[in-house]
Amino acid sequence: MSTAPPPGVDPDSPDNPLERKVDYLVVYGHSNLLYWWPVWLVSFILAAVTYAEGQQMAVVPDGTVVRHGQVVDGTPREVLVAPPDKSFGLAQEEGQKGSAGMTVSSNNNLGVLFVATLFVVSIASTILLRGLVSVIALVGLILLVVTFAYLGWWDDVLLYVGRFDIRMNAAGYMAVAVPLFLAWLFVVGVYDRQRYIIFDQGQIRHVHEVGDSEVTVQSEGAIVEKKRNDVFRHWLLGLGSGDLVIRMGGPNGQHIELENVLWINRKLPLIQRMVKEKAITIEA
Repeated sequence: MSTAPPPGVDPDSPDNPLERKVDYLVVYGHSNLLYWWPVWLVSFILAAVTYAEGQQMAVVPDGTVVRHGQVVDGTPREVLVAPPDKSFGLAQEEGQKGSAGMTVSSNNNLGVLFVATLFVVSIASTILLRGLVSVIALVGLILLVVTFAYLGWWDDVLLYVGRFDIRMNAAGYMAVAVPLFLAWLFVVGVYDRQRYIIFDQGQIRHVHEVGDSEVTVQSEGAIVEKKRNDVFRHWLLGLGSGDLVIRMGGPNGQHIELENVLWINRKLPLIQRMVKEKAITIEA
């Protein structure tokens, strides 16, 4: 998208207020935790859905049975009867009302969605899945899980294959979502910003690890390119990220690589121009 300059101003003139000179560009790499945002996001959503549903789950001793009985108001209800010499541990005093204390969903759908999200993200963030077949397989798995959950088939499927029951209470989802979200914010916003490359006027300055000294090399003859994409990892989980590779000139030239650079396609043309020129001008 470009913006027209004011009337009477030549767009190629150095006096054009919509243009500014770029003397250097800082590019940051990221760790693979960048790709784990779907886990904390889905966990927050599932916790909210579970709290909204409001179902309660009780942990009862072995041998507990369900009986038809009457409570204080005389209304017939189903009650849980604990075995002799055992209790549920829900009420502190005789006659005091107790609460199950754990808010859960009434079906397996939420638990299956959480497990599927965790599985897909862990595989995609640790193993490169280049190629169309791998992408189709992962997308097909996601569609299968979501479709079965939408149609409410997971309860029947898990019951048929072995009476599996995948559930987590709302506090369990929050116990995953909150620490992972805070760690993700810190790593992506603070820790990962300690690894970077600065493309300066005629120079490339590189800091590879936290606490490392800065290495400066001349940009003359350098070749800057992007590695081949893992479509699922870089475009779906990485929000348009990619691996940046810099090869210095000469037979024994230095090789610099910065992984998981966000919005790399937008930055790459600018980087390539900066390597060739000492200073460039871009549209503001």
